[in-house]
Amino acid sequence: MGTRVMLLCGVLLLAGMLAYSLWLYPSLPDRIPTHWNWKGEVDGWSNRAFGSFFLPGMSTGLFLLLLALPWLSPKGFQVEPFRSTYNLIVVLVIALMAYIHVVALQAALNPRLDVSRAIMGGIFLLFGGIGLLLGRVKRNFWVGVRTPWTLASETVWDKTHHLSAWLFTATGVLGTVAIWLGVPPVICFVVFMALVFVPVIYSLVLYKQLEKRGMV
Repeated sequence: MGTRVMLLCGVLLLAGMLAYSLWLYPSLPDRIPTHWNWKGEVDGWSNRAFGSFFLPGMSTGLFLLLLALPWLSPKGFQVEPFRSTYNLIVVLVIALMAYIHVVALQAALNPRLDVSRAIMGGIFLLFGGIGLLLGRVKRNFWVGVRTPWTLASETVWDKTHHLSAWLFTATGVLGTVAIWLGVPPVICFVVFMALVFVPVIYSLVLYKQLEKRGMV
């Protein structure tokens, strides 16, 4: 994805979030749920203005930060070698923020909405989408499985991301299906967190093996 297309998509998503808030604002209650526990029960509230515009504002800040990261990258770890992939990841992240914003506002209008299930489903979809892209991500400080061992060795980085690509994609697809079939979100989350650590451990083991052979 070209940088201009990424900028256009990002701006449209942010504008859509703001427009959605303005459209629903008159219909929203004075108090809006903004946090849910692992059971999907509301345990945090905010006033209508904060609940309507906090996520669009935070997403705008996140978007600006993601735009700045390529410039902040040190020599040897630049984003430019995989810039088109990075641009697509930026759009996916902002799209997830927009999705969460829509779910949160809908929860204010429909208290019976299962927010935890809806948000976990969105996270799994993002995870799967990023998995499809990980094989194209080169060594950098901002995107991918960034452990001390992947950053220290290009070989470890490449092999770890080859593993992560299919693992994240499979996790995203299976997690989304599990959520759709009614598996409790807390179980899906625990499995998700466990699988996230697999590439981390793999990168350590691989690095030590290469180190023992004098290849790093």
